[in-house]
Amino acid sequence: MPWQTHTVFNQPLPLNNSNLFLSDTALREAIVREGAGWDSDLLASLGQQLGTAESLELGRLANHNPPELLRYDQTGARLDDVRFHPAWHILMQGLCANRTHNLPWQAEARSGSFVARSARFMLHAQVEAGTLCPVTMTFAATPLLQQSLPALFTQWLSPLLSDRYDPHVLPGSEKRGLLIGMGMTEKQGGSDVLSNTTRAEPLNDGSWRLVGHKWFFSVPQSDAHLVLAQAKGGLSCFFVPRFLPDGQRNAIRLERLKDKLGNRSNASSEAEFFDAAGWLIGEEGEGVRQILKMGGLTRFDCALASHAMMRRALSVALYHAYQRQVFGKRLVDQPIMRQVLSRMALQLEGQTAFMFRLARAWDHRHSAEEALWARLFTPAAKFTLCKAGIPFVAEAMEVLGGTGYCEESELPRLYREMPVNSIWEGSGNIMCLDVLRVLAKQAGVQAILEQEYAAVKGQDRHFDRAWRQLQQRLRRPQEAQGRDITQQLCLLATGAQLLQHASPPIAQAWYQMMLDTRGGVLLSEALQNDLLLRATGGTI
Repeated sequence: MPWQTHTVFNQPLPLNNSNLFLSDTALREAIVREGAGWDSDLLASLGQQLGTAESLELGRLANHNPPELLRYDQTGARLDDVRFHPAWHILMQGLCANRTHNLPWQAEARSGSFVARSARFMLHAQVEAGTLCPVTMTFAATPLLQQSLPALFTQWLSPLLSDRYDPHVLPGSEKRGLLIGMGMTEKQGGSDVLSNTTRAEPLNDGSWRLVGHKWFFSVPQSDAHLVLAQAKGGLSCFFVPRFLPDGQRNAIRLERLKDKLGNRSNASSEAEFFDAAGWLIGEEGEGVRQILKMGGLTRFDCALASHAMMRRALSVALYHAYQRQVFGKRLVDQPIMRQVLSRMALQLEGQTAFMFRLARAWDHRHSAEEALWARLFTPAAKFTLCKAGIPFVAEAMEVLGGTGYCEESELPRLYREMPVNSIWEGSGNIMCLDVLRVLAKQAGVQAILEQEYAAVKGQDRHFDRAWRQLQQRLRRPQEAQGRDITQQLCLLATGAQLLQHASPPIAQAWYQMMLDTRGGVLLSEALQNDLLLRATGGTI
């Protein structure tokens, strides 16, 4: 054309073709410190692969083309299948190939495998979060099924522990890889699963007949679901396969897929059971106890995914700020913006240290003390980190300005994805009630906290004051204070990790920012430089 209205310049390039692992100094240090340094080379390779423009495009495509419910085939026969975009299947292949669904449950699993799996999961979460749902539920269900899988399905253990993703619509015994879903929530109950009305009646062949519904039937394409239903002995847990042992489809009807705010790539459904066949897991009346064996693991993943998406939001914001010129300077060199970005990086330093300390507790879950540490801090982490994610991503959007609010950016998808981690597997109040339950009923919690904090007592006045205040509350914890107690527990555990492992300037600045009630803390120029260097791994 012979005319031109303007020249395009000062528009930062999008963040792609970066190494998601090598650019994250805090993550690299954490996996070594917590016992998974042996996985560093694989994580570096994975970080390079996932940071490519091609991988990021897969995440965009999977969300731009959400799953479709196929209730009938062209002849009118009932299907109850779900069709996904090819991008979804490629992403799932990568997750399974990297064993994010089963690495710690392998017979030959190395010490630190839970920490290594957490790092792999975190890298994948920065590319696409919807695919994490089937992976998380399979990960959480596998140790339970290793102990309690009904005899008719023992041949499932091999594909359940494989590194293959198999989307074929076949009986589980004929597949190379398996996925497990969950069905707990009903219309009238939500988190109050004791109000469930789905009924289960025993049959002569050892199976049970289920009649009822699920308001949220997660990942309906799974090969089996763990379902809560009312038996004569109380609420019980049942293994409900998609296909029966004789190859026939189970009587599960998918009514519709949920139209969700975010998590668009992932299928969440409403389902009804028309005399569906199920097999009892554990004993009658132990349904809640069985599901809670999974609940800790799924809740851990919720917190870890939120942290990973916050990490991605900061990376996008930093990459933009290092390129964009504003008022004669790079955006990252503007004093007020440099404070904002440095404080975001400091927040993630604490989260990374805390989450991988928690991963170590899960790795050493056969120790009574570490198991109790994980039992207390997993719901606390889910409450605190998942709540923090929404404003964090919103702040990253502001760094980009209007561009960050538009769909061409990754940030709107991250923002929409954040609330699901606060809601799924128990919303905030449920997490806080769980923390209060552990404090009230688990012997030895106070001793574990005192032992954990004894190593850092006296190193920071903000820590000492906050710990004294929390001890006062813990003498008579009130339900109405549940949120404050839970957040304070999480902050103190995070700060203790930084005091032990971070440089003194980073630890002290974190305490001032998170626990100094006077506010107005400014990070020094030297500390800003250090934090931003660590947040980029020196790659920018």
